Amino acid sequence: MVDKAVVAFSGGLDTTVVVKYLQEEYNLDVVTVTVDVGQNEDYEDIEYKAKNLNVKNHYNLDCKMEFVHNYIFPSIKANSLYQKKYCLATALARPLIAKKLVHIAKKENADVIAHGCSGKGNDQIRFDITLQSESNLPIIAPIRDLNLNREQELRFAKKHGIKIEKLAKRFSIDQNLWGRSIEGGVLEDPYNEPEEDLFLWTSTKHFPEEPTYLEIEFEEGIPISVNNEFREEPVQLIKYINDKAGRHGIGIVDHIEDRIIGMKSREIYETPAAMCLIDAHLDIEKMAQTNHEIRFKTMVDDEWARLIYSGLWDEPLKKNLDIFINSTQRNVTGSVKIKMYKGNSRIVGRECKKSLYNKNMITYGSDSDFDQRLSSGFIKLWGMQSTEANKLQKNV
Repeated sequence: MVDKAVVAFSGGLDTTVVVKYLQEEYNLDVVTVTVDVGQNEDYEDIEYKAKNLNVKNHYNLDCKMEFVHNYIFPSIKANSLYQKKYCLATALARPLIAKKLVHIAKKENADVIAHGCSGKGNDQIRFDITLQSESNLPIIAPIRDLNLNREQELRFAKKHGIKIEKLAKRFSIDQNLWGRSIEGGVLEDPYNEPEEDLFLWTSTKHFPEEPTYLEIEFEEGIPISVNNEFREEPVQLIKYINDKAGRHGIGIVDHIEDRIIGMKSREIYETPAAMCLIDAHLDIEKMAQTNHEIRFKTMVDDEWARLIYSGLWDEPLKKNLDIFINSTQRNVTGSVKIKMYKGNSRIVGRECKKSLYNKNMITYGSDSDFDQRLSSGFIKLWGMQSTEANKLQKNV
C-alpha cells in the first residue's frame, strides 16, 4: 500500500513542483490542502490545478475569520512589527496553516506531512515547529531536502507541463489578508529599485486628487469599525482599509531583514491596512496608558514580534506575553482619525473613552487647574543627581 502525504498547496511554483516530487521521487499519494487566509485567489482554479496533478483529494478551507480573530487581532494589540518594519503577515498565517494540515492529516490517516519551503527561508521553521508541536508525523520538504534551486524548479515544472504565472517566474510571492511579500530575482541586489508592476495593492502614481479619511474605532484594543461601517465584519474592514490606503500609496515597505537562520535578506512588503491599524492602535494606546506602561509594553511588543517571526507561536513565553498584553488593553477604547493623501498618511485626531489626557491640566488658557509653581521644586529634585555629577566632573 502506497503511503499518503498531506501537503500545503497554494497552486504556485513551489507547492506545484512539490506535489510532483512527492509522487515521483517519494512514491507517495498526495492530498492537497489550501487554507484561505485572504489571499484573494481563484480557489476553483487552485483545485483544478491540484486535480490536474492527480492528487487523491483536495481541501479548500475558509479560515479568514479565524485568521483575523486569533492571529491578526492579537498582533494589533501587540503593535507587532518585526524590526520596526514587517507586520508579520506570512509569519502569522503559517501556524494556522500548519494546524489545519495536521487536522486534515488525521482525517485522511496520512503517513507524512509536506510543505514547499526552502532551506533558506523562515517558513520552514514556522511550519516545522508547529507541525512538531501538533503531530508526530514525519515532515517532508522536498525543495529543502533535495537542495533544489529556483532554476531547477522551473525546469522541472516545464518538463511536466506545469504552467507558472509570469510574475511567479521572476519572484517569490506570498500574500494573505494582512500583507503581501515579494522577494528574489532582481530584488536580490539591494540597490535595485522595485519595478512598478510588482505592486498590486499600493499605487505608486495616479493618486486620488482629494484626501481620504479613515476613522477607526477600537474596543479594548481591537478595531471594530472604520468610518462607522463593517461592524461584525472584520475581514471586510481590513479589505476596505487595504483598498483605501493602497490607493494613496500607503503601505510599501522595502528593507533589509534578519532571517531566523542568520542571513540577511531584502524584503518588499505591501501592508496598507496593517500600517494604518497598527499606527492608529499605537496612538490610542498613548492616551489610555501611563508612561511606565508604554515604555515596558514597547519591550514586550518587540519580543512578541520576534517570537512570532521566529516561528514560536506556541512558545510558553509568547502565551505569557499575551496575558500581559491583553491586560493592557482594557482602556484602549475610542477612535482615531487618519488622513491619507498622495503617498502620505498621518493621524489628525483621536478620542479615548478612558483617556489620561487632561485638557484642563494641559491648557495654556486661564481655565487651567495646574499650579505652575509646583514645577520649580520638581525640576530641582529630578535633576539633582545629574547636576551633582556634572559639578564633580568639572572639579576633576
